Amino acid sequence: MTTTSTPAHTDTGADRAFLLLRTVFTIAPIAFGLDKFVEVLNDNWEGYLASWVNDIIPGSAHDAMLLVGVIEIVAGIVVAVAPRFGGLLVAAWLGGIIVNLVSTGEYYDIALRDFGLLVGALALSLLAGRATTQRRS
Repeated sequence: MTTTSTPAHTDTGADRAFLLLRTVFTIAPIAFGLDKFVEVLNDNWEGYLASWVNDIIPGSAHDAMLLVGVIEIVAGIVVAVAPRFGGLLVAAWLGGIIVNLVSTGEYYDIALRDFGLLVGALALSLLAGRATTQRRS
């Protein structure tokens, strides 16, 4: 007769994944948002803006990218403070970026990468919701 002992249930893996995703989705949007102003990572953010988006946003493409930068910084802060909601906010934002990139007829590789990030942001939101549910029980 074989007996199998079951180790005590631990959520260490999920906790680590949550911390990793929360950290990345806090730092990355803030870093990319700040770069819209200082242009260290990319000196032509406007090049990624679809012409139809530029046509509906008041001001220049540069003005639009500065607004994008502010939104990205805010999104990163929201992830840090309220990751369940912040994950959804970042996922929605990435969805908009994907639509913009695909509609340019270029940048499909970046759109695919951003889709992977979108899935990661949704995973963050789910893990944050799980943590909230566990604290209540």
